[in-house]
Amino acid sequence: MADTRVPELSGARVVVFGMARSGLRAAELAVAAGADSVVCTDLRADAPVVPGTRSVYGRHDVGDLLNADLVVLSPGIPPHLPLLQAARDAAVPVRSELDVATSVLEQFGVRTLAVTGTNGKSSTVWLLHQVLLQAGHTSWVGGNLGDPVSSLALQLVTGGPAPDFAVIEVSSYQLENTERYRPHAAAVLNLTPDHLARHKTMVAYARAKMQLFQNQAAGDLAVLPADDEYLCRAALPTSGSTVRWTGAQPGVQVTGDQLEFGDQTLDLSDFPLPGLHNRRNLGAALLLARHVGISPHRIRPGDLRPLPHRMEAVHTDQRGVTFVNDSKATNVEAALVGIQAVSQPTVFLLGGQGKAGADYQVLAPDLQARARRVICFGSAGPVISAQLTDANVANDCVPSLPDALLRARAVSKPGDTILLSPACASFDAYSDFEARGHHFTDLARTPASRPRNEPAS
Repeated sequence: MADTRVPELSGARVVVFGMARSGLRAAELAVAAGADSVVCTDLRADAPVVPGTRSVYGRHDVGDLLNADLVVLSPGIPPHLPLLQAARDAAVPVRSELDVATSVLEQFGVRTLAVTGTNGKSSTVWLLHQVLLQAGHTSWVGGNLGDPVSSLALQLVTGGPAPDFAVIEVSSYQLENTERYRPHAAAVLNLTPDHLARHKTMVAYARAKMQLFQNQAAGDLAVLPADDEYLCRAALPTSGSTVRWTGAQPGVQVTGDQLEFGDQTLDLSDFPLPGLHNRRNLGAALLLARHVGISPHRIRPGDLRPLPHRMEAVHTDQRGVTFVNDSKATNVEAALVGIQAVSQPTVFLLGGQGKAGADYQVLAPDLQARARRVICFGSAGPVISAQLTDANVANDCVPSLPDALLRARAVSKPGDTILLSPACASFDAYSDFEARGHHFTDLARTPASRPRNEPAS
């Protein structure tokens, strides 16, 4: 049933461009909100069909775009395609799925808190979601992590309950074509080289991230890292929002097992997530929570839990060897913080589909200090192995993740950790990092014999 509180969609001719997860939910939202027509378009001929829409698959029809009242763009689609520019030249609004969906959330009174950054954004939104629940609020978490924001908008339009807050992980791809989204509080955690095939330069990448703050106003909060080279060079928000810092005051700093907010401190001695990076992530989450009235003193750090696939202890075997799933560490910088989070002797598993220009030698000092052994695997395994060998890090190279687990079991000793923190994408062997993490977990929990021709060390 159409909802008159969604004027942008009700009665409109809508084209949804790109039919991955975000596009599918956006099309369903448009149908539920009473769009006059909804056209779904994708270059894949076998893209999923959404009931109540017309599918144009295997091609794009410029006529559909020129005759539309609104084009909704999925985040995987570069916003500067000639077809999309033709629509803009014809005065057809081209808006991101995030833009359209969050405008629905605003109409239903849902306050949004947003997090972006190269690394740590999923962990931070997960921590913030738990903090809100601990404080007695209802919270939805999603966006680039989990369900698209259009899923929550669809829930609202069809009569479902409205949470107090939506905690949204936002990617640079989503922000590139976002013009109206105004989060009540938002954080950019960090910026390291990633996604440069699309953004081309770190300056453009930083500019995309900073668009998160472009529509904020007085009463809103912008959180930025005090020590990030590229973000500190970018223009600070000029919209009137309050700026707070991670790593400096006014803001939050990590000192040992304490988070220091200037006027408050929070003891983290029972915080179960290892590593300085997780303390920093929690600090950023609590800055956002403080802005909406939640004092850190109301939070129980010992009850917070890690995000699946991010430094997640998934099994301890009979020898006391702990298996840790950090499959979400899909680049070198993310793997480095995972490696630095462990202290006991560790067998590290590195590999998968490498990213162009990745420098694995930056991992060498921390691997030398912590590694029982390093096992390289997957399509990038030989490259990683060669770079680490040049950096005087002893390692083995095997074809696949199952082979890496077998070798890791053989060389580990009682009380060790086996850590999958791969520093690579998963697409050489898995559909995504989650599938890789689930496979690692299954392998860890399944007793395995020693690899043939490999004696125990």
